[in-house]
Amino acid sequence: MAKIFIIEDEKELAELVRDYLVQSNYEVEIFNDGQTGLQAALQDNPDLIILDLMLPRLDGLGVCRKVREVSNVPIIMVTALTEEIDRLLGLKLGADDYVCKPFSPKELVARVQAVLRRAHSQPAQKALFKIDEAQQRIWYKQKTLNLTPTEFRLLALFLKHVGQIFSRGQLLDHLNPDSFEVTDRVIDSHIKNLRRKISETADTGSKHEWIHSVYGVGYRFDYDESQ
Repeated sequence: MAKIFIIEDEKELAELVRDYLVQSNYEVEIFNDGQTGLQAALQDNPDLIILDLMLPRLDGLGVCRKVREVSNVPIIMVTALTEEIDRLLGLKLGADDYVCKPFSPKELVARVQAVLRRAHSQPAQKALFKIDEAQQRIWYKQKTLNLTPTEFRLLALFLKHVGQIFSRGQLLDHLNPDSFEVTDRVIDSHIKNLRRKISETADTGSKHEWIHSVYGVGYRFDYDESQ
């Protein structure tokens, strides 16, 4: 049974989410401030953390930063602050998903299930794809992907961080941190080409869109468990 920590200072909301998760057969503990939640997370190693951004004693970004120094435990960040800068800062620190208040508890349970599936699939994912940094080549099941240098850099980044969401700005910075003339449309074009090349090589057609668009945020690479 997966153990989930909820670090949330709105007690009624935390208890409501806990009830839904317990009904889905998860073990759940609630912590109402960031410092207590952080200490528990570092000591008890949960399977996933649901983390509010605005917390007493230590805010969610501080908790996320400290956890990421020692652990890759999946983190879903929850907040009422919907401004883009808050969203991207949270994801840059290593959050695996982002949910804005108000939200449906059923939707959050579905997000938890999806993030846990991605976390558990990563070892198999690494077996499917092979990266050669020196030659700048990537293989899928012994088949070479015909990638441009830019496509190689993007896909290598996604494969090293399966399930993590990257904003277009972060992807642009990864490709060309000194350029001020490249637009978001360039990233969209590269993503479109990568999707096509991976599907053609993997022979999955349109059955699996390996690189998913995350509305209002960016892109995330997901593993297709059927492969």
